[in-house]
Amino acid sequence: MAAEDCYETLRKSPLADELSDEACDLLSAHLVCRRLKDGEILFREGDIDNNLHVIAEGNLAVTHETPEGEWVVLHVLRSRDLAGEMGFLDGQKHSATLRSVGQTDLISLDRDALEQLLDTHPRVVYQVMRAVIRSVHGTLRRMNIQYVEMTNYINKQHGRY
Repeated sequence: MAAEDCYETLRKSPLADELSDEACDLLSAHLVCRRLKDGEILFREGDIDNNLHVIAEGNLAVTHETPEGEWVVLHVLRSRDLAGEMGFLDGQKHSATLRSVGQTDLISLDRDALEQLLDTHPRVVYQVMRAVIRSVHGTLRRMNIQYVEMTNYINKQHGRY
């Protein structure tokens, strides 16, 4: 992906919801554009990766390896989805492996690169962090709904169809 594609991808992403064109231009200078091949791993469960990723085009499978060595797909992230938010925020190990499903284009923002803007452009940093928190909150909301549905199914149906 070319540098102008990074800007356009950022502009269309949830990260830019509150950003002006000038702020997007500033932030796009700190982005890395990547293209993953089918099956290529973005990061592994247990890795520490301080990057926030935005899927421009394609899909990423969120996977977990079982003790038997089989891969289970937990979720599929699609275009405009953010990936790696928690590692970006807290620097902890990732809880799943992300691998490309088909060719996947994405942009990545390193936490240190964003932090460099704190002194000169604190509002941009604030707006990006709000977007990240909104994404995490949306994921948590979906997980809570799924938990309630699963609990209702087990309690009311006793796990029967």
